[in-house]
Amino acid sequence: MNLYDVRITTHDVGRLVRLYEQVTGIAVTQLDGDYAELRTPGGVVAISAQRKVDMPSPGATVPASNRSLIIDFRVEDVDRERARIATVVPEVVLEPTDQPWGTRATLFRDPDGNFVNFFYPLRR
Repeated sequence: MNLYDVRITTHDVGRLVRLYEQVTGIAVTQLDGDYAELRTPGGVVAISAQRKVDMPSPGATVPASNRSLIIDFRVEDVDRERARIATVVPEVVLEPTDQPWGTRATLFRDPDGNFVNFFYPLRR
């Protein structure tokens, strides 16, 4: 078994596509107006319109209600990435900080409120 993707459901696919393209520098593959994939070497972040998920199971997801998932991206330089995305992200939750478990991280929210973490290990 292999994990293929982690999917974010949203009311506005285009808005999340634009943000994730800007913060990662990776072009998102837009498969249709209701579904897109951000493909990285480590896995896929899928972005899907709620109506696409609700087709087989109405009310199964509630966009912009996440309070438990954090999307982690390993980067080369947290401070440089934080400066680069300064005008793009709607809310920074944690400025670049050394964490007690051995990483340097910055944490922000995407437009739907999902947590996104840029980090790198302090010991390489």
